[in-house]
Amino acid sequence: MSLKIVIAEDEDITRKYLLQALKREGYLAVGAKNGREALEQIRGEHFDVLITDVRMPEMNGIELLGKVKEEQPGMEILVITGFGSIDAAVEAMKKGAYEYITKPFNLDELIMKVKNIHERRVLRRQNVALKAFFGMDKEVSLIARSEAMRKIVDIVEGMSDSDCNVLLTGESGSGKSLLARIIHFTSRRQGMPFLSLNCATVKDELLANELFGHEEGALAGAGNRKQGLVELADSGTLYLSGIPDLPLDVQTALLKVIEEGEVCRTGARAPVKINVRFIAAATRGVRESIAQGTFMEDLYYRLNVMELAIPPLRERREDIEPLCAYFLRRHLAGSHKKISGFARESIEILTDYSFPGNVRELENIVERAVIIEQGALIIPQSLPVSLRRFRIETFQPEGIRTIEEVTREYTHKVLAMVDGDTKKAAELLGVSELSLRRLLKEESL
Repeated sequence: MSLKIVIAEDEDITRKYLLQALKREGYLAVGAKNGREALEQIRGEHFDVLITDVRMPEMNGIELLGKVKEEQPGMEILVITGFGSIDAAVEAMKKGAYEYITKPFNLDELIMKVKNIHERRVLRRQNVALKAFFGMDKEVSLIARSEAMRKIVDIVEGMSDSDCNVLLTGESGSGKSLLARIIHFTSRRQGMPFLSLNCATVKDELLANELFGHEEGALAGAGNRKQGLVELADSGTLYLSGIPDLPLDVQTALLKVIEEGEVCRTGARAPVKINVRFIAAATRGVRESIAQGTFMEDLYYRLNVMELAIPPLRERREDIEPLCAYFLRRHLAGSHKKISGFARESIEILTDYSFPGNVRELENIVERAVIIEQGALIIPQSLPVSLRRFRIETFQPEGIRTIEEVTREYTHKVLAMVDGDTKKAAELLGVSELSLRRLLKEESL
């Protein structure tokens, strides 16, 4: 991705000279005649680098630097100063400038400094990407032992050169967020931002602001200008889970963003160009929401260029043992314990369990076991009591129970496993805490 540069220089000849030179190098550059004009451009569009003269009318370079660093702390700033103004250059460095160059400057030297800024930003992004990628472990393909998950991994590997939007479907806790990260960090965008938002956890009136941002003073009670997640994810990936919960007005705005490749903050005079890949996720059927009129069909097709349905863990029991090993390594890292694995009986208990909370529930069980276990292997006694008592039942004609009875039993087993914590139990079961409390209340009547 090319750098976007704004040049604040009041001398027309110098400004045009710099613009031509930077554009020849392949950079996207625009000019401003003074600090005030440069600040307006920076507030209206994303830039990576500011090159500013110190002495300018209306707003000088030091004042501009201070405002930019306050509003855009990630922007790199290169200061141009006259030979007799070294003190100003030193002040600029103290306020956060990347470097300074004195007039009359050598163009090759300035271009080299811009290239150094570019390389530094690329390396910083790569380091962030590598940390995130290795943090989730590159052995992820090894935990896909079941045929269903191997097919999904094959599809993801085949998408590595594609920028298509993806829709992930599956029960709560089935591993959608992990798969979204794998898609991003194995794609061409892996060195760029990966941001996420759970649409179901944000109040309707705040969703638009979280996604699209606002200008200063545009919203009651809001202070400084805020960039939305769509803008912050420029060049990278934005993962939106719980998309059926998006209000229709936000759906309309999001569809426009995807179709036009630009986002407009609330109160802004002009939109900002963006290039974002969207990965969306849903725990329930989006087509049902379309039929009910609560989800836009056009948005569905824009997000669903590729759909991946993740089966629940109970339908891919072959993945349970390698997932146990994967989570054990993850949670051992900060425990200072020397646990080499699971006792065979523990694996059998886990493999027999139905995991209503899917992969998320399994990770919670392993994390808890690591805390409790004192030996070299995780033994059955380190697993939740309710889990140890559970066994897949052999159905007899006279012993068949209703769905309601089975649901209540599962609910109580999960509650017991989390020591009665209704919030955590609701999360594992994939329901709201209010629904869980209602179920328990009905049972007591």
